[in-house]
Amino acid sequence: MTQLHVIYEDNHLLVVNKAAGMLAQGDKTGDPSLVDQAKTYIKHKYKKPGAVFLGLVHRLDRPTTGALVLARTSKALTRLNAQFKNREPKKVYWAIVSGSPEQNAKLVHFLKKNSAQNKSYPQVKESKEAKKAILEYTFLKKLDSYSLLEIRLETGRHHQIRAQLAAAKLHIKGDVKYGAKRANKNGGIHLHARTLSLSHPTNKEIITFLAPLPDDKIWKACLSN
Repeated sequence: MTQLHVIYEDNHLLVVNKAAGMLAQGDKTGDPSLVDQAKTYIKHKYKKPGAVFLGLVHRLDRPTTGALVLARTSKALTRLNAQFKNREPKKVYWAIVSGSPEQNAKLVHFLKKNSAQNKSYPQVKESKEAKKAILEYTFLKKLDSYSLLEIRLETGRHHQIRAQLAAAKLHIKGDVKYGAKRANKNGGIHLHARTLSLSHPTNKEIITFLAPLPDDKIWKACLSN
């Protein structure tokens, strides 16, 4: 199992940098999850007897990397859940895409989730099943065969970034489910939850967590001059 990469921890929070291919939470596959891994980490580090409490506050898709917040107490979980329900935390994603993005753009689609395929599809108009999805992206850098975008979400829909960028002919590198030509060797995609800002559940201080980029040459090129 991939080693847990801790970004921040205190008595109330554990913020980790999720690796590609890691489930955030256990599912029907029975594969190891980040929550299980984090519980083991807490149990061993603090020599805790019995079960360890860790609450998953939000999720990232299995092939996506980046900042993920876990609550270490029930009080923290309740307060963080309220923040995320009200869309108060500020999340910024980076994506490496093919195609020719405009310098900056706002994308609006109506996405319908197909649960059997675990995929979302853009529809012509809004309906009970097709929910409005809005994101804004900023062009950050041109790479050899790709472009680096910074993305901010106005809504939170299933596979929103992946589906909306694909609909705009901007396919995320490695995301064959949404039209990329080739899969990445590690099974992940080049979509990374780069920063996450939220109010600390007890002292109310606004904290911003920065998730280091995965260790591959294309991500490294994003930081080079």
